Amino acid sequence: MQIIGIDVGFGFTKATDGQESVVFKSIYGDATDIQFWVDFQERSLTEYFHVTLDGKSYFIGDLAEQQSDAVAFTLDQERMVADFARLLTLTVTGLFLQNEEMPETPISLVSGLPVGFYKQYHDRFRDALKGRHAITYHSPDGGRITKKIQIERVQLLPQPMGSLLDLIMDETGTIVDTELAQQKIGIVDIGFRTTDYTVVDRLRYVERSSRTMDTGISKAYAVIANKLRENSGVNVELYRLYRAVRNGTIKMRGQGFNFSKIRDQIYTQLASTVSGDLDRIWSGDWDIETILLTGGGSKELFGHLQPLITGNIRNLPAQSDPRMTNVRGYYKYGRYLWDRGESAPAKDSAATSADAS
Repeated sequence: MQIIGIDVGFGFTKATDGQESVVFKSIYGDATDIQFWVDFQERSLTEYFHVTLDGKSYFIGDLAEQQSDAVAFTLDQERMVADFARLLTLTVTGLFLQNEEMPETPISLVSGLPVGFYKQYHDRFRDALKGRHAITYHSPDGGRITKKIQIERVQLLPQPMGSLLDLIMDETGTIVDTELAQQKIGIVDIGFRTTDYTVVDRLRYVERSSRTMDTGISKAYAVIANKLRENSGVNVELYRLYRAVRNGTIKMRGQGFNFSKIRDQIYTQLASTVSGDLDRIWSGDWDIETILLTGGGSKELFGHLQPLITGNIRNLPAQSDPRMTNVRGYYKYGRYLWDRGESAPAKDSAATSADAS
């Protein structure tokens, strides 16, 4: 049995099998014939995702952005589950199967959904992934390899739970930070489209204090894209802004634009919205002992958000990639569940109340 933690996010798809990790943009497009291909530098596998699934070929991630005539990208949860989740999940799952000589190795997946979408999409997400699948990977030289995938079990969690489990568990799924495990924790998970606010009290998920708000980092990207359109007349797709927003500069038609001041102003406004939502949602949770900031957007907003939050704030280590904390926690939770020979709890909501004792 192989355990994989995976998060199909609106911005990036992230996955780990405990040894290797993969991150790529959550976009795809129709595969086209490329007449000439040459590479003068070594690139990661995620930079050439050309796959065939159910008889249809796709470019995924960076390759889709570069080569596809039309690129599919969404900030809609319904479309994410219907059109993106299975394709992107199977694409990354097949990477962790080493070769064709080990077909249909049973795989157990742990993934997550935003708190506000968990109940509505839980069954559809799980049912789309369970079962037998075959996916073909094409290489630039015309070679191909088909991986047969047997997903035996799918366990879903409210997304922010992954970050907490990553902190308190080691790589075997054993709870090692027993002090943190006994606390009441507030988790602010700032993603690309959404921000999740979740309270976990001694490892028990608290429903009444957990919400999803449409205040992800894409709100800032959308404002920046509008400013760039006003200045240049060019509509820049949000998924093409990641590096530019990080640097605060972009070149368009040979002309450079520096928007770092605008970006910082927008981040300040977004941080104010996030902290205001936190105060409102957790108004009755005055006994929260630690607030954990996580998610891909937490790195950008941390400096703006920290002064606005009262409490014991715990940020992720500076050298870590905050996009990966949930999937590392998912993987560790899979080890906790299945390495001990346990089956998943009868109710998935109960799966979040693993006891530290």
